[in-house]
Amino acid sequence: MKIIPHGAAREVTGSCHELQVETKDGLKRILLDCGLFQGKRREAVEKNARFPFDPAKDIDAVVLSHAHMDHVGRIPLLYKQGYRGTVYCTFATMDLADVMLQDSGYIHEKDEEFFCKHLPKDMLSCEGPLYTQQDATECMEIFEGRNYNEWIDIVPGVQAKFLEAGHIVGAAMVVLEIQEKDREKRTIGFSADLGRSMLPIIRDPAPMPPVDTLICESTYGNRTHETIENAVGQLRDVIVRTAKRGGKVLIPAFSLERTQEIVYDLHLLWDKKQIPEIPIFIDSPLASRVTEVFMQHSECYDEDMYRDFLSKAHNPFQFSLVTYTENVEESKALNDKPGPMIIMAGSGMCEAGRIRHHLKNEIQDEHSSVVAVGYMAEHTLGRKLIEEDVHEVRIFDRMYQKKAEVTYINAYSAHADRHDLDEYVHSIEGLQRLILVHGEPEQMDPFGERMKNAIDGLEVLKPERDEAIEV
Repeated sequence: MKIIPHGAAREVTGSCHELQVETKDGLKRILLDCGLFQGKRREAVEKNARFPFDPAKDIDAVVLSHAHMDHVGRIPLLYKQGYRGTVYCTFATMDLADVMLQDSGYIHEKDEEFFCKHLPKDMLSCEGPLYTQQDATECMEIFEGRNYNEWIDIVPGVQAKFLEAGHIVGAAMVVLEIQEKDREKRTIGFSADLGRSMLPIIRDPAPMPPVDTLICESTYGNRTHETIENAVGQLRDVIVRTAKRGGKVLIPAFSLERTQEIVYDLHLLWDKKQIPEIPIFIDSPLASRVTEVFMQHSECYDEDMYRDFLSKAHNPFQFSLVTYTENVEESKALNDKPGPMIIMAGSGMCEAGRIRHHLKNEIQDEHSSVVAVGYMAEHTLGRKLIEEDVHEVRIFDRMYQKKAEVTYINAYSAHADRHDLDEYVHSIEGLQRLILVHGEPEQMDPFGERMKNAIDGLEVLKPERDEAIEV
């Protein structure tokens, strides 16, 4: 058996890991996730446009962990290039993927349109959008929803089961039982994006059962998060400060999970009268659609969600201060409205979507604030915003001075931190091999060293992209 990371190898985006399994029916090739690369535009375009395999002939099945774009975002391209096998995922992930991928197709179309007008020819892909809304709609025919804790026959000789990951609604870890020809049965675990205990809205991560090999994320392998309580306090404080200045609070947030989490906390803060009465605009049609899907999947909620809201027939994502914008005209009108106000818009890393337009208008206003509430990958606009030694940023085709207050609240991360990851790996019985992915070297390498020193005989691997690992 071979495990080949085609993305998220010593980097965070583009999750895509291939399993090659010799079964009694011959070689079978399975993808764990198939996500978008994000970062430098030219580099991301090149990585995203091509697969190191023929989707129409080489891939037999896809097992999808969750609906974040760096895990699901290239499935329409896989379909466009001829893949017609099944994409297995949880029911909530299937519903969210439908919404997320259509939005992604729209963004690819509009970005291509914009960049063709404004960027030099040598920075264009010259091949049109990666995929369209139509491609995204059509690819949903190959998705198949399954329950957590249900064994699924993926291909002959390979079964898989989804476990609660505690990351976003519908997110799953994967356990695979693999019976290769003339070999003993093996078990492979895939953490995907491991979540944290005690996050609002969703359930805590499930324990990983005994596996001999674990493909494990390492996004925050050497960083400790602050508590969620501290995060809410920081959010409250920056809103109060900015409101006193009469400025706008810009919150770049992923439309999936992070937006709902922030609205949930804003709702609680307003109920306690801890934030001023200022308008809150959720400037993301995608967030509106995602929120509707959230409300359809109460099977993913934790006890606090039931106690604080659902048991009282309250919608946690809607209250008197909140307005969800419906169209581009409403979004543009926010530019002319005076502060104070809160504007939350996608995308979370500021690489696409309406947040870039709001940043263009507010980043040079010292009365305003930018609040980063999620991971920012290397080379993204979001990363440049939170780096203290970067004093100006490029938005579209112009440079802007960073004069607005910038606050980074890392406690909102839905990823496990170093303590969560250490405890998770330590708890797995029979683990012989740890394959670290989905992390930058400064996070991944210390995590790998700690695990090698803590678990006798453990083999720790940190493969490069497209490097085959023999198991």
